[in-house]
Amino acid sequence: MKRIDQLRLTNCLADVAELLGFQPKLFAWVIYKQPYKYATFEIPKSRGGVRLIKAPEDRLKNVQSRLAKLLQDCISDINEKREQTEKLSHGFRRGYSIITNAYQHRSRRFVLNVDLTDFFGSINFGRVRGFLMTNKHFALQERTATVIAHIVCDDNSLPQGAPTSPVVSNLIAHILDVRLAKLARKYGLHYTRYADDLTFSTNSRSFSTEVATPDAAGHWVAGKALEKVITRAGFSLNTSKTRMQLQQSRQDVTGIIVNKKVNIRSEYYREARAKCHHLFCTGTYLTKKVVRKEDGTSAVESVIGTLDQLEGILSFIDSVKRFKMTFDREYKLTGPERLYRNFLYYRHFYAPPLPMILCEGKTDNIYLRCAIQKFASDYGQLAQEEGDAIKLRVRLFNYSDHTKRLMSLGGGTGQIKDLLSNYCKIMKPFLSMGERNPVIVLIDNDSGAKSIFSWISSTTGRRCDGKESFYYLGENLYLVPTPRTDEDGDTMIEDFLPLKWREEKLGGKTLNLGSNINRDKEYGKALFAEYVIKKNRKDVDFVQMKLVLDRIVAVINDYAAMMATST
Repeated sequence: MKRIDQLRLTNCLADVAELLGFQPKLFAWVIYKQPYKYATFEIPKSRGGVRLIKAPEDRLKNVQSRLAKLLQDCISDINEKREQTEKLSHGFRRGYSIITNAYQHRSRRFVLNVDLTDFFGSINFGRVRGFLMTNKHFALQERTATVIAHIVCDDNSLPQGAPTSPVVSNLIAHILDVRLAKLARKYGLHYTRYADDLTFSTNSRSFSTEVATPDAAGHWVAGKALEKVITRAGFSLNTSKTRMQLQQSRQDVTGIIVNKKVNIRSEYYREARAKCHHLFCTGTYLTKKVVRKEDGTSAVESVIGTLDQLEGILSFIDSVKRFKMTFDREYKLTGPERLYRNFLYYRHFYAPPLPMILCEGKTDNIYLRCAIQKFASDYGQLAQEEGDAIKLRVRLFNYSDHTKRLMSLGGGTGQIKDLLSNYCKIMKPFLSMGERNPVIVLIDNDSGAKSIFSWISSTTGRRCDGKESFYYLGENLYLVPTPRTDEDGDTMIEDFLPLKWREEKLGGKTLNLGSNINRDKEYGKALFAEYVIKKNRKDVDFVQMKLVLDRIVAVINDYAAMMATST
C-alpha cells in the first residue's frame, strides 16, 4: 500500500503514532505535554542580518523527521500517479537543489529575483490543517489533520529549524507555484521557486510591466499582476529584495552565477581558499558567527571554524562546478577540485582527530566496526562505552564518489600503493604543528599485497615480506598486513571471521570472496558483510579478529611513543 493511502486511513492520534512508529502515550506527551519543545538562536544571513532559528527538542525532532519523510513519500506517490514532472519548486525536494533551481535561468537577458516576507511564519496552524483536509490529493480525516498541524506548528506558525517546515511549506505554496507559472507563461517568462526566493527570467527584448517594472528612481518593483497572485495565495512580498539583473551585469540566482553557465561567486571561492590556506599552515581558520553579548544584543564576530563547516563549503563549490558535467579517467582536476582534494588529505590523513584506519574496501570497515564494538571493554584505545552506546576512538576511512574522483581512492591495493608511494609528497603543503594521529593502512596479506611489499623493500631498503605486525613508512603512516597463518600462508581479513558464518547461505546462494562471481549461485563480499556479519553481529564470534585489533593497538602505541620521544 502506498504511503499516501496509509495516511488517508488514519483517523486519530493513535493511528498517526502507529504509522510513524511510536507508542501513542509517549507520542501524545511529546506533541502536547512536554514543557520544553524548542531552543531559539540566531544565525547570520548570507546577505547580512540574522535569521531566527527554532531547533526542536530531540524527541520532537525525531517525530518531525519521521513525519517529514512520510510527507515526502506521499508527495512522490501523488506525483507518480499524476505523472508529474514539473520543475517549479526546487527547495527541500528530493533530487532538487539551489543548483537545479539556478540552472533553469542560465544565459537569459533578464533575471528577476523576488522574495516573500516571513515565508514560514505566514503559514499558520489553520492553513496547514485546512490544506490537509481539503486538498484533493490528501483529503485527510479532521482528527488526523489536527494532529499533524500540532506536530508541525509552534506559536501558530511553521518554526524555522523544524524538519517538517520545508516539506509543509512546499505543500502550502504549491498553489502559488501553479498560479505564478501560469502568469509567467502568459508573459513569456520562465519561473521557479526555491523556498521564499522567486525567480523569473526571459530572453525577450523587453520584460512585462505586469510582472515587474522600474519606478521613477530606476529601482525595479513588482508589477500589479505579480502582486495580485502572491497576495491571493496568502503571502506577501519583501519589496526591499526585488532585483532585476541584466545580461551585461553579473546575474545570480540563489547565490549561484547564471550568466552563461551555473557557477559560484568568485569571492566565495577566494574566501574558501583563504580559509584552507590558514588551516593548512596553522591548523585553524576563522569564520563568521552570531554571538550574543552580555547586554542581550547580538553581533557577527570571527570565531574558529570547524572542519565540518569548511568541508560543507568545499563540497558545495564542488557540486556547483560538477553540475551537468561528465568525467572520464583522463579528466584533469580544476583548481577548486584540487583545493577540495587537499582539504580531504589534510582532514583524513595529515591531521585526523583520531587514529585513521584505511582498509581495502567498505566491507572491511563493517568487520572492524563490529569487532571493535564487540570487544569495546577489552580495547579502550579503540572504543569507549557511553551508557548503552559504544563510541569508536578510531576513524574508519569512508570510500565515496568524492574520494574516488578527487583522491583516486575507491578501494583496492593498486590505489593504496599509489597513496603510499606519494604520501610524503601529498603531506608537503601542510605546515601546521598541532597534534597528529597515525594513519593505519590495513591490507590483506595475500598475492595482491606483493607489489606493496616489494615497493616498501625497494624504497626503504628494509625487507618487507608481510611477516611483521606493522611497518612504519614515514610521517604518520603505517602499513598493517593481516597476520599470516601458522604455516606462513596467505590471509585475508575474512579468514578471521568464523567459518560457520562464511558458509552461511543467502537465498540459497553460497559465498564467493573472489571477483568472478556466478550471480545465479553465489553472492559476494558486500552482501556477506551487510547481511551476514552486520545483521548477526551479536551472535558472531569475533575472537580471531583480536589478532587484527592487537596490531592496530600496537601501531597506536608505537606512534605515541615516537611522538613522546620527539618532543
